[in-house]
Amino acid sequence: MLTPETQAPPPAYLPRPLGTPVFIADFASEQQWVAGRSWAYPDGGPTNPGDNKLDHLVPDPSYSRHGAFRATRRPEGTWSTGLLTTEGSDEDFMVRTGDILETRVRLPVEHGAWPAIWTWRDGGNEVDVFEYHPNNPNVLELSNHVNGSGHYFTDPAIRPGAWVDLRVELCPESVNWWVNGCQAFSDGVGVGHDWYAYLVVNLSVCTGRHHPAPDPSTSAMSYEVNHLHVYRP
Repeated sequence: MLTPETQAPPPAYLPRPLGTPVFIADFASEQQWVAGRSWAYPDGGPTNPGDNKLDHLVPDPSYSRHGAFRATRRPEGTWSTGLLTTEGSDEDFMVRTGDILETRVRLPVEHGAWPAIWTWRDGGNEVDVFEYHPNNPNVLELSNHVNGSGHYFTDPAIRPGAWVDLRVELCPESVNWWVNGCQAFSDGVGVGHDWYAYLVVNLSVCTGRHHPAPDPSTSAMSYEVNHLHVYRP
């Protein structure tokens, strides 16, 4: 629970009522999601060392298809990692300006874990619903790369192993993040009126450049996504 000392200031943007759910994530669905590749990675993957990731994307359903996104150490030093994207799927779902995304996640505990839910299209159009690094245990990273805004949201309720409720309103003039029912950040720049992008859900592993790499004794890590819904008012 947020304390008075850490609670966000009174909202500049009141939460909008939810409209019709246009997307209810079924991670097992091969019509909704493609596993183990993304054009956010060079040539679609499987590796992306230039983004300081030890990832080696795998399509194995046990790494992503059950709501638990996993990573395991490989002999050569990279990590088999789970990633799902709507890009290239049969349904080809994209979020767009005005949508509201809600999700509930359980954060990982291992150093080196780098979970995220984000958007991507044509080399950009990225909005990060959240990113997290357990070495910064009380911090969620909230970013709008479309128009260059971001915020490190700090609260004791954010901690390794915690369940966290997230809501993101993708408005043309402001992207608004809510964490555990309280407003965390309104960026005041938004995504514009004609923005749209695919969804990506994944667990990456840090190389150690900006955040610690996994401990040598760590061989596996994971985080969970309980649900992910998109509403279109």
